[in-house]
This record gives sequence, structure tokens and C-alpha cells, in this order.
Amino acid sequence: MLHEVRWHGRAGQGVITSSRLLAQAALLEGKHVQAFPEFGPERLGAPISGFTRISDEVIETRSQIYNPGFVVVLDSSLLASVSVTKGLLENGQVVLNSPKRSSEMASTLSLSQNQVRTIDATHLAMKIAGRPIVNTAMLGALAKVAPLVALGSIEKAIKDRFSGSLGEKNVELIRRVYETVE
Repeated sequence: MLHEVRWHGRAGQGVITSSRLLAQAALLEGKHVQAFPEFGPERLGAPISGFTRISDEVIETRSQIYNPGFVVVLDSSLLASVSVTKGLLENGQVVLNSPKRSSEMASTLSLSQNQVRTIDATHLAMKIAGRPIVNTAMLGALAKVAPLVALGSIEKAIKDRFSGSLGEKNVELIRRVYETVE
């Protein structure tokens, strides 16, 4: 089965890294993957998108993702300027970095309550890593909402990408988010 994830964030927040880490975790499980960004001549802080496809079969599609089953939003301020739910499948899921409750954000996004999950990833990132970098935190949230890959595979991909204490802090962060996501 083909799973498609669209990531939304701002340049410099790690959208591209997140999409690639998810793909790497799926590769570790023997799945077929694609991970790629969409951006123009961006500046730091400009809205960008990233995409991840995961399948048990070879992926022949070579386009951006127009109808994702999952949307991950690293920065809730994007909701004012980007239609993050555009093309979302009928029963698709949105995973959103926000201190607000899922029910409130579902109303804001005009979705049913079971389609939106929030996590205050910024708060947890500051508490655990000492920096407001939420890209790996949102991987933990996605893993809870949509078990596309095992949490252990994500942890391995993170440790392969980030060595030493940085990798350990990121793994701790994804575990905490995984346990906390609303």
C-alpha cells in the first residue's frame, strides 16, 4: 500500500530533514521510498513543503503529493497563509505542532476531531533539547498517529544522521512526543 505524507514548515525548520528521516526509517524496514522538497528561491523562514512516499511496492509516481493521507505541520503560524489541508484524503490525518487542543484545531481546519492531532512540540523541544527545533519531534508524533514505520526504525535513522548527544536528545524527544501526542 502506498502512503503519502506532506510536510509543511518554514525554511530552516528541518522539513526536508524530516521527510528524509522518515524515508530512511522506511528503507531500514525494506520499503520503497521517495523523499523530496518543494521550494523556490526561498529565504530563511519562508513557507516550504516536503514530501515522503512509502510503499511495499516500487514507486513509479514522480510528482509532488497532491492528495496526502497525512499532513504534518511544524509551524502552526502557517495556517494563516498556507492551505495545509488542500487535497487531504477524506479520512486523512493532520499532525500539528500547537499548544492548542486537537478539537480546537480541528474546528479551525474544518476537519472532524478524529482527523487532527496536536502536540506542543516546541515546548518539549525546548525542555529536552534546549532549542525550538521540532522536526524530529514531529516524526515521533507522526509515528504515534500513523504507524507507517516502527518507532525503533525512526530512532535508528536519527542516530545514523545525528551522532553523540545530539542524536540521543533527538531520540529522547521523539519518545516523549510519541507518549504525549493528544
